[in-house]
Amino acid sequence: MTITLPEPHRIQRRRVKGWRAPEGVVYVGRGTKWGNPWAYRTPSALARVPALDGAPWEHEGRIKAPKMHHAYCHPDGRTTHHFVRHMTRAECVEMYRQALTAPTDKVHVWHGTGLPWLTAEDVSRELAGRDLMCWCPPTAACHADVLLELANPAPTALED
Repeated sequence: MTITLPEPHRIQRRRVKGWRAPEGVVYVGRGTKWGNPWAYRTPSALARVPALDGAPWEHEGRIKAPKMHHAYCHPDGRTTHHFVRHMTRAECVEMYRQALTAPTDKVHVWHGTGLPWLTAEDVSRELAGRDLMCWCPPTAACHADVLLELANPAPTALED
């Protein structure tokens, strides 16, 4: 006999009179260590289009204003031209996924001096089996979905 436990899911936090968060849910929005530092439509979430390696986009970590153009002089002498724009919600979520699963010196989730970068292992250890709550609408791309995927990679089943 196999017993399948319900999978954890994302809950939208609300400001409605009488609404209460379900017991045991973990809030993962901004202001928590789980918050996505690439906030939609902010200077922290700018994309370079196209990416230096030819991909459709990449994080622009130097320029802090959208709608700018710049030339990049490659070490081999080539010059490529790029446009800077705000990342889409999905791209902000993808940056968060990349920061947790393949962190680099420039792309990582870090919450203060002396604290280590957050990793996928931290997510699994601390959030496995927990419902997560964020302000994002249920139909919008959300970093909480990344956390749920990393914390719960396969359905939980108990064998009898």
